[in-house]
Amino acid sequence: MAIKFQYNKIALQSLDKQLKIRLRALPTLQNKEAALRVEVKKAKTEAEKLDKELEQKMKAYQKATEMWEEFDSELVRVEDVELSVKKIAGVKTPVLEDVKFEVAEFSVFNKPVWYLDGINIVKQLARIAIEREVYIRKMEMLDYARKKTTQKVNLYEKVQIPGFEDAVRKIKRFLEDEENLEKASQKIVKARIEKQQMEESV
Repeated sequence: MAIKFQYNKIALQSLDKQLKIRLRALPTLQNKEAALRVEVKKAKTEAEKLDKELEQKMKAYQKATEMWEEFDSELVRVEDVELSVKKIAGVKTPVLEDVKFEVAEFSVFNKPVWYLDGINIVKQLARIAIEREVYIRKMEMLDYARKKTTQKVNLYEKVQIPGFEDAVRKIKRFLEDEENLEKASQKIVKARIEKQQMEESV
């Protein structure tokens, strides 16, 4: 990245200030990136665990296929999903608090005995599926933030910090050269004046 600058002390101070800001921010960004990486992995692991749990439970309940054919799927409905927000490394992520279900009225006497168990099984499966979705969403949000942080770390590390360091170095060299030239020209002028004064006194 070519940094535009002028060869003067004001530009030097400005670039030096920007360089210091980035050098101070870099370790924080690197820590954030590492923390996000860990949290993405945790959320992914949890989502996979819930996925396996759901799959196992579905397989276990599929054995009673004839019973499920009798079950009224309209009986249980998800009424509300309560979520809260938890900040992880500065990123707002969802946390499942509760799943509220609405159960339609039915006659316990006219339906098979296992219907109440069936309702509980449907609630349990729905809750696991919803929790899994929340973890997937959390993982996606954290991963997006991690990618953005990684981009910023790379920008600082590989582009901006070296660019600012180079610009500061060039300005310092230029100002030193200018100062040396000024001193040399002052010596020349002083030597001429002294020579002129000597010639006049003779």
